Amino acid sequence: MTFAPVIVSLPIADRATSYRFYSDGLGLDSVGEVADDGIPEPLQFVVNDGLRLMLVPTGGFGWVIGRHEVAPKGQSECVLNLGVAAPADADAVVDRARAAGAEVVTEPAAQPWGYAGVFADPDGHLWMVSADSGS
Repeated sequence: MTFAPVIVSLPIADRATSYRFYSDGLGLDSVGEVADDGIPEPLQFVVNDGLRLMLVPTGGFGWVIGRHEVAPKGQSECVLNLGVAAPADADAVVDRARAAGAEVVTEPAAQPWGYAGVFADPDGHLWMVSADSGS
């Protein structure tokens, strides 16, 4: 069985802040009909041909997950990874995220398994940007 695209949903505090961060900060393209607030609803971004990111206000996210609780900002249950071609590309993505207001958690650097840096988006969701150190 094949599923396409996979949609990763993340809870957010503010649609406008998250929209600006992901569109201007990371350069992702949004999809969907524009709502009265000028932001697509549902708020989705194309990461690549097989993956979309959907950002859901915390109240709506709570409705979807039922009795489970949304983790407080600063507590993460997963790390989302963006693979890039070369260490310089990882540096550029992390720098762009920083300029858009991301908190850089781990500066990009060589690791035993490759090259990577980690940043937190405005809602504290962690993103790793990684490249093969041999690239």
